[in-house]
Amino acid sequence: MKNKIDYKKRLQEYCEAVIQQRVNASLLSMQNAQAAANSEEKSSAGDKYETSRAMNHLEKDMHARQLAANQHELAALRGVDCNTLHISVTTGSLVVCKDFTFFIAAGLGKILFEGETIYVIAPTAPVATALLHKAAGDSLSFNNKIIFISGVF
Repeated sequence: MKNKIDYKKRLQEYCEAVIQQRVNASLLSMQNAQAAANSEEKSSAGDKYETSRAMNHLEKDMHARQLAANQHELAALRGVDCNTLHISVTTGSLVVCKDFTFFIAAGLGKILFEGETIYVIAPTAPVATALLHKAAGDSLSFNNKIIFISGVF
């Protein structure tokens, strides 16, 4: 049992590091866009200057939205309890299926962790809501595919 909890904790830490990298990249991109907007020199072609500044501000705003989304995802992931082994699927569960392994924690997508492919999905993702409250031995139909759950922890 201790090994399963340790595994989930390592997985959570790995996911946090991946999202933190995204946060850092968004921050850097925002800074670069702001620096580009600030360095635009006014020329006799005023429209070009204004258009370029506006484009840089739009880019900064896009990165700000990505930053907010990543920070929200990181906060949600940090709030997941990985010290508990679950009998049925809930937030913080690792769900082992025949063809997939899901970690119900954050919307990170497909990752490679310790040689295994794991789908890190948000608790609100359609497949996560379909898996909710299911247990080992249960099966469900999702996207015209039968998913058999071989383990939950």
